[in-house]
Amino acid sequence: MMVPAVLLLLGALTAVGAPRLLARADWPDREPVLALWAWQCVVAAVLLSCALSMTLSAAAAWQAVRGHVFATAPPSVVEAYAFGAAGPWAPTTAVALACGGLWSAAMLAREVLRARARRRRRRAELLLRAPLLPGEQPRSDRLVVLEGERPDAWWLPGAPPRLVVTTAALRRLKGRQLDAVLAHEQGHARARHDWLLHCSAALAGGFPQVPVFAAFRDEMHRLVELAADDVASRRFGRLTTALALVELNEDRGVFGPCPTPQAHVPQRVRRLLTPPDRITAARRLRLTAVASLVPAVPVLVALVPGLRALG
Repeated sequence: MMVPAVLLLLGALTAVGAPRLLARADWPDREPVLALWAWQCVVAAVLLSCALSMTLSAAAAWQAVRGHVFATAPPSVVEAYAFGAAGPWAPTTAVALACGGLWSAAMLAREVLRARARRRRRRAELLLRAPLLPGEQPRSDRLVVLEGERPDAWWLPGAPPRLVVTTAALRRLKGRQLDAVLAHEQGHARARHDWLLHCSAALAGGFPQVPVFAAFRDEMHRLVELAADDVASRRFGRLTTALALVELNEDRGVFGPCPTPQAHVPQRVRRLLTPPDRITAARRLRLTAVASLVPAVPVLVALVPGLRALG
C-alpha cells in the first residue's frame, strides 16, 4: 500500500519543482494568461495529490470508507491496492490530510467573507459619496466619478458591479488614456481575477509555511495585472496604456529608488514600452497542453494499481 506515500511525494516534488521551473522560464511575462493557467494547474496537482492520498489512506484504514470508494470496483481491483498491508500510519495520514482540507475550506470561506465585507463597506461609501439620482436605476455599466485629489480607478465587483474613477484621474488622463484604464479594469472583471486572488490568498494565509502557496499568491497578483494590461493595450495601444499607468502612479513614489507596495508598476511600464515578443502559436499550444496534463499525473498514479488489475 505505497500509493498514498507516492502521491504525497509527488505533491511535494510538484510543489518544490514546478515554481522553480516557472520562475526560470522566459515566457510567463510574455504570456500572462498562459502563466495564470500553468500556476493554477500546478496548485491543482498539489491539492489533488493530497486529496487522493487522503482518500486511499482512509480506504486503507476503515472498511466503511473502502466500501464507498470501491463500491462498484471488482474484487481484483480492491486486492491490487493491498489495503490489508496498510500500517498504523494510514488513519493518521487520512485524518491529518482531512484536517488540512477542512482548514483550506475554512480559509477560503474566511477570505470570501472578508472580501464581501470590504465590498459592502466600499459600496456604502460609494453610495454616500455618489448617490443615485431620483428615478435612476442601478446598472452594471454605470461609471461612477468620485471627487478626489488622488488619481485612481478601480472595479468594484458585486451586483451590480461598478467602475469607479476619481476626478483627479480624469484631470490627469489625456485622450484615450482613460479608455485604456477602463479597459484594464474591465479586463479584471471579465476574467474574474478576484476569485483567483481570493483562492491564492486563502491558501497562502492558511498555510504560511508552504512556499508554493505564497509564490502562487504573489504571482497571481502580478500576472493578473499583466493580463489586464494586455487587454487594454490590444484595444488602445501599448504606449497609451503605459502613459496611463505613469499618470495614475506618478505621485505614489513607485518610480523612485525606494521600494513600495506597487513596485511592480515600473516593470509593467517597461514591459509595455518594449516591443511585444509573444511566443509562437505552436509553442503556446504545447505549453498549454503540458500545463493541463500536470493535474492528471496524480490521478494516473492513483489509478495505476486498478488499471493493472483490470489489464
